[in-house]
Amino acid sequence: MMPPNDQSSSKMILRAVCGKCPKCGEGKLFASYLKQVDCCSVCNEPWGLVQADDGPPWLTVFIVLHLLAPVLLIAAKYEDVAYEYLILGISVLALLLCYLILPRAKGAFISIIWKSKAGKTQAREE
Repeated sequence: MMPPNDQSSSKMILRAVCGKCPKCGEGKLFASYLKQVDCCSVCNEPWGLVQADDGPPWLTVFIVLHLLAPVLLIAAKYEDVAYEYLILGISVLALLLCYLILPRAKGAFISIIWKSKAGKTQAREE
């Protein structure tokens, strides 16, 4: 197998965004919606040691707000739309986008942290 620094970053991030192991691309990265596996079932890379912390929620909110801002600006031009329906629709859309983007953002952060070796721990250095 190739060492982590020999693989392209974009390939590793794409694997993680798809929920696969960034190192081998075959094992699962997540055991459930946001809980990452302790280690890859194929290459045994210890993903439980890599902590993404506040990065994925920040990126998710950043993307969702940038996607919804034009929708709100366009909707503000039309006075015949009731504000109650607009608020309800935007809220549902925001929740749906957050639900879809958050695990992908977490996967991307995990692969970037792993690639940069920023998440080193005692167990990984041994």
